[in-house]
Amino acid sequence: MPTELTSGVLSWASHIDDRTIEQATALAGLPFIHPHVALMPDAHAGKGSAVGTVIPTKAAVIPAAVGVDIGCGMIAAKTRYTEADLERISLTELRDEVERAIPLSPGNYNKKIHHEHTQERIDDLEALAEREGVDLAHSPKWREQLGSLGGGNHFIELCIDTDGSVWCFLHSGSRGVGNKIAQKHIKIAQALCKQWHIQLEDRDHAYLVEGTPEFTQYLKELSWAQTFAKFNRDEMMDRFLNQLARLFGDDHAGETERVNCHHNYTEIMTISGEKVWLTRKGAIDATEGRMGCIPGSMGTRSYIVRGKGNPSALFSAPHGAGRAMSRTEAKKRFTAEDLDASMAGIVYRPGDAWIDEIPAAYKDIDQVMEDAADLVDVVHELRQVMNVKGT
Repeated sequence: MPTELTSGVLSWASHIDDRTIEQATALAGLPFIHPHVALMPDAHAGKGSAVGTVIPTKAAVIPAAVGVDIGCGMIAAKTRYTEADLERISLTELRDEVERAIPLSPGNYNKKIHHEHTQERIDDLEALAEREGVDLAHSPKWREQLGSLGGGNHFIELCIDTDGSVWCFLHSGSRGVGNKIAQKHIKIAQALCKQWHIQLEDRDHAYLVEGTPEFTQYLKELSWAQTFAKFNRDEMMDRFLNQLARLFGDDHAGETERVNCHHNYTEIMTISGEKVWLTRKGAIDATEGRMGCIPGSMGTRSYIVRGKGNPSALFSAPHGAGRAMSRTEAKKRFTAEDLDASMAGIVYRPGDAWIDEIPAAYKDIDQVMEDAADLVDVVHELRQVMNVKGT
């Protein structure tokens, strides 16, 4: 159940820091917020506004609140394989083949078309950009970025649910092209607010006003980046499934279910009788019946969920475990040996590069899911057996 932290802020987080509360309170004080700001169970301080914040705005959008990884999200696919089947293949070999099929880490892009649907997705994105007048001059290599993972907390995992079914699971977004789109429009919003002499508590609260050319162009380019992010996850999932099937000597992995959801994006909704632009910064759509993915940190459990449509939570749910400490702090506290102990029984590529992703640097996913009990129902609980990350 929610707690009213301050006027205009409802929170589902049982553990929350003062900075996150301060950021949410500042957002709630903006004149176009309606009806309130919602903090998800995984909420933690971020740039301008906390990650895990749901922000409903009337006739305005805050580009920095959407963030620079537009459309970042999760995708999961259930296969016909079972835990017993995995004894027939090497998960280390699967890890290596996935790393070859999907470019990892920032700046690493495709050198060639990898999959039968790659060009089709590029063609669809080109047509959408031309139709909507999306300016992509800042990202001449956006086509090569489609089907690449990135770094940070982006990951690829093989998982097993409680019934023994094998799932492919991954986390990524709109890559460099989405970042360029976001940065461009954040600067435009800041310049306009300065021009209009609007006093803001945080310059990352700068907003675009509905009905202006700048707002219209941002929404077009935002929508394109969200589509790119969805296609990017679909592309990588197809490659992942192909590599899994190939190791089994099959033509396909017998996919039976796929869930693809954003957690950094904006969409138009009706909330409390008013049309608003609902920005989910680190939150998923949890309208009634909507399927979603909530990952734990590497080495812990993840979940496939179904939304309950809680109106007080603005029809939203958490997007993951949420950081309990900064990356810098995690690197000070932990070692590669600590990470290796946390990943016992899971095939991954050990090393210093992933210390800041150690499970201890994140909130307890069990507590997050307990806090989210009135937001979603758990449909599948997954445990990891293989993990791939970009640095």
